[in-house]
Amino acid sequence: MTYELTPKLFIDGAWEPAVDGSTFTVEDPATGEPIAAVANAGIDDGRRAAGAAASAGPGWAARTPRHRAEILRAVFDRMIAAKDQIADLIVAENGKARTDALAEVDYAAEFFRWYSEEAVRLPGYLTQSPTSERRIIELSQPVGVALLLTPWNLPAAMITRKIAPALAAGCTVVVKPSPQTPLTALLLAQILHDAGVPAGVVNIIPTSRDIEVVADLIDHGPVRAVSFTGSTRVGSALLAQASRRILNTSMELGGNAPFLVFPDADIDAAVAGALQAKMRHNAEACTAANRFYVHDTVRAEFVDKLAAAFNALRVGPGTEPGVQVGPMASAAAKESIENAVQIALDGGGKPVTGNTPHPGPGYFFTPTLIDNIAPDADILGHELFGPVAPVVEFTDTDDVIAWANSTDMGLGSYIFTGTLQHGLRIAEQLDTGMVGLNTGIFSDPAAPFGGTKQSGIGREGGRHGITEFLETKYIATTW
Repeated sequence: MTYELTPKLFIDGAWEPAVDGSTFTVEDPATGEPIAAVANAGIDDGRRAAGAAASAGPGWAARTPRHRAEILRAVFDRMIAAKDQIADLIVAENGKARTDALAEVDYAAEFFRWYSEEAVRLPGYLTQSPTSERRIIELSQPVGVALLLTPWNLPAAMITRKIAPALAAGCTVVVKPSPQTPLTALLLAQILHDAGVPAGVVNIIPTSRDIEVVADLIDHGPVRAVSFTGSTRVGSALLAQASRRILNTSMELGGNAPFLVFPDADIDAAVAGALQAKMRHNAEACTAANRFYVHDTVRAEFVDKLAAAFNALRVGPGTEPGVQVGPMASAAAKESIENAVQIALDGGGKPVTGNTPHPGPGYFFTPTLIDNIAPDADILGHELFGPVAPVVEFTDTDDVIAWANSTDMGLGSYIFTGTLQHGLRIAEQLDTGMVGLNTGIFSDPAAPFGGTKQSGIGREGGRHGITEFLETKYIATTW
């Protein structure tokens, strides 16, 4: 199944140019060359999209849960049928290796299958008050129009993780994808439309005028919920804006995941897990392992084996067969990583692999492993969002737990140890919303995704994800 890509706004079931005719350019990060000119939504376009969502809301909410579920399942089927086309588009605008893009499509599609099943299980409750004066009835109802703001690093999955539960709950949505990767969102719009999603239920408005368009949608009109995935800085600003109208908010924000390797760990398994936790999706994921804390008795072995694994990775355009690491998403992203590495080296870090220029155009950065990092080094204090692994040696368990928790972020963490009891004890002490215990991957559509501290509010995925788009109504009665 192949879809024709239309680089326009998708509003009320139709493809539209921006009201003022504006466009912006999308580029291929492997070459720096433009690949598309996309309609550039302005404030008026955002209001049109929100109005369409508001008009479609009552009809969509009135559909039976089973009807909504069947449409979501049809979206899943169509995404799998169009898997190659979606993956090609992800590679073109994001740059990641095609193997990662294909894996992302599977992950992204699964949210529609999962929430097709959750749509028919919306929570409700009936009980008797303790005094028997009344019956207590609790109903779940859709919040209303939801504004979904998504990033560039997983341009399919970060959209489906929000759209699927919103539609299952009976909400209608306005989606503003990242201006770096709007094409995948527009292809998903076509798939949703063809699967039977009614006009106005899903509206997609790419824009490079993010701040003004989003601010207007939050400050005015029918939007009742805001769901954002991105940086903590932007999330904090959005929370402040949303507070003025007391909007429902869910925020999946930055990460700074520690990766702990204890002396009884299977080092080969730890290295394999480190590759997964660090390098998937070009290491440009909020779940990526950011700080590697390795016990002194196994540090040398771990570093040697991880260095060999890094050196074996093939770097190049994501379209080339066998490539495992594509370019970074932008010139600014590459420059940020270069600066972080230089500061770490200036502070005494020892380069083990990488930190060498990659020939040719594009925003490539060679996978870089840095040993001899001090526990208070600057590179450990912020999210790297790139293929760099700083290694810190530890000897004391209490120290390493304190180091792992010494950040304002609390999204995810990783533990490798040979004893389940020990691993669970450490996991309970780590101040993060998710923990990978002897695994380098914890993301799963069936599991709650989210963090503590400044890594966000609320949860996406699993049985929790749909509740972000529901209000609880209490009815008191007697009989």
